[in-house]
Amino acid sequence: MKMNLYQKYNLKRVINASGKMTILGVSKTPDDIVALQKFGGQNFFEMADLVKKTGAYIADLLKVEDAVIVSSASAGIAQSVAALIGQGDVYHTYHPYAEEITKREIILPKGHNVDYGTAVEVMVELGGGKVREAGYANMCSKEHVEMMITDQTAALLYIKSHHTVQKSMLTVQDMVSISEKYHIPLIVDAAAEEDLYKYAREGATLVIYSGAKAIDGPTSGLVIGKKEPISWVRMQSKGIGRAMKIGKENIIAFTGAVERYITTQGETGQEMQERLAPFIESLNQIHGIEVKQVQDAAGRDIYRASVKVLEKSAMEVIALLKEKNPAIYTREYQANNGIIEFDIRAVDQEEMKLIENRLKEIMESGK
Repeated sequence: MKMNLYQKYNLKRVINASGKMTILGVSKTPDDIVALQKFGGQNFFEMADLVKKTGAYIADLLKVEDAVIVSSASAGIAQSVAALIGQGDVYHTYHPYAEEITKREIILPKGHNVDYGTAVEVMVELGGGKVREAGYANMCSKEHVEMMITDQTAALLYIKSHHTVQKSMLTVQDMVSISEKYHIPLIVDAAAEEDLYKYAREGATLVIYSGAKAIDGPTSGLVIGKKEPISWVRMQSKGIGRAMKIGKENIIAFTGAVERYITTQGETGQEMQERLAPFIESLNQIHGIEVKQVQDAAGRDIYRASVKVLEKSAMEVIALLKEKNPAIYTREYQANNGIIEFDIRAVDQEEMKLIENRLKEIMESGK
């Protein structure tokens, strides 16, 4: 079936050495979660009841006040922003961009206003917010955030991601202290983070996760946090959230994926390093590259092979890796420095050998 569909639609197979990236479909969904999608798709529910009760079930699992499943982490940002601007006002739900609603400023560190496939500010503005950047591209302190607060500040926003500037940035705990000091709600976008407890425990008002990244669920998102703000997020289903609705099959499957995630041990960092060791040793036999192990830039327990391209353009090598079938996708964030990273979380031994052979071919023949 798999190969027939690739052939039917004239699609390339993909070896995903990039990580859990949206452009490649994010994660491989486990069989038991696919079975839940099938059950959800083949049965009917009172949808409002389903949304509320699955949210309550997840909240109980994660020891938070409440939760709501949304269609993606990006939808979570937009709907959380709208929720904290409207604060339960029905008029706002139906008229989210009305001019008379002026308290719309969302403060975030300048180095967090990044492009992750779209810009963070696009989602903020979709939610009716106005981005107010604090600090500078290479640093942001508590004082930088505090000086941006006005009577039009609706919320603070912190993006916990490898995409953001890591150097000289205030922490989530720093933002929580500002939130508490000025009684301004804080949204933490933790889309790809692996710890589903940390940021809510630290005091964030709303915390957003991607369902298809660390959790290995279907396309979905999760917003957890304080009870009243979560109720405001749910209200967005009658507002901007209508265009972002999630289907019953993915609600059911995602709920099961959360339960599976917190009760089943995935691949540890140590196990990842053990799988990487022979791969790195083999790659280091290829002329024109130097390979070492590196940890995820955002500090997660994820390890990758970092390939320094010595005699060619890293961008050229990346393009050639994608050219054939199967296409090999890598992490390209440091290509301008001649570095390509290989994330092996979704790569098996056979695919590692294919990567090795393709790199050898490119480096030794130039094709």
